[in-house]
Amino acid sequence: MTCGSGFGGRAFSCVSACGPRPVRCCITAAPYRGISCYRGLTGGFGSRSLCGDFRAGSRGRSFGYRSGGVCGPSPPCITTVSVNESLLAPLNLEIDPNAQCVKHEEKEQIKCLNDRFAAFIDKVRFLEQQNKLLETKLQFYQNRQCCESNLEPLFQRYIQALRREAERVEADSGRLASELSHVQEVLEGYKEKYEAEVALRATAENEFVALKEDVDCAYLCKSDLEANSEALIQEIDFLRRLYEEEPSQWT
Repeated sequence: MTCGSGFGGRAFSCVSACGPRPVRCCITAAPYRGISCYRGLTGGFGSRSLCGDFRAGSRGRSFGYRSGGVCGPSPPCITTVSVNESLLAPLNLEIDPNAQCVKHEEKEQIKCLNDRFAAFIDKVRFLEQQNKLLETKLQFYQNRQCCESNLEPLFQRYIQALRREAERVEADSGRLASELSHVQEVLEGYKEKYEAEVALRATAENEFVALKEDVDCAYLCKSDLEANSEALIQEIDFLRRLYEEEPSQWT
């Protein structure tokens, strides 16, 4: 007679079989929280195993059996099953908070290192650009020195041309001075004429004002005379009509 026991996770099961004939025994473990179960060669048994009409099973820490009849000519037998208490203890699956803190610190350190590395790369690129700029300036100044040595005769010729131009200007300065004095004399003559014209204009304006006053007085006198003449004409007409009507009244 053979027997077997199995466990998986926090679930524990045992099986037992008995009989007069040699039979195969299977070991099964009930799945617990996603853990796969193991099956024996003659699968199909759970946490119990049967042989004839006799059944024996256990669950947890309690064991028992029940009989429903006689299994063969021999009396039933029960084998003792030992249980390992350490396997029944619950597993400690708690997450250590210190590990989370350490992971967070590691992430922060990695971010800081990435930022420093990016800054270092930018600084290297900036230094490379500065180096290229300095190389360009150096090459420019080297070429400039070569050009300066070739430009000296050109500057000498330019200076000589400027000197000749200055001498020509000095020669023309006397002629320009005489022309300036002549222009100043002409300007003084025009200035005197302008002042005389201004004086004549002032005199003419004064005469115009006097004549305007005389014209205004003459116009007023003319208006008075016209009014008097009209009055006299009306009076003459009245007297004429009166004279013409009087003889008719006499007759």
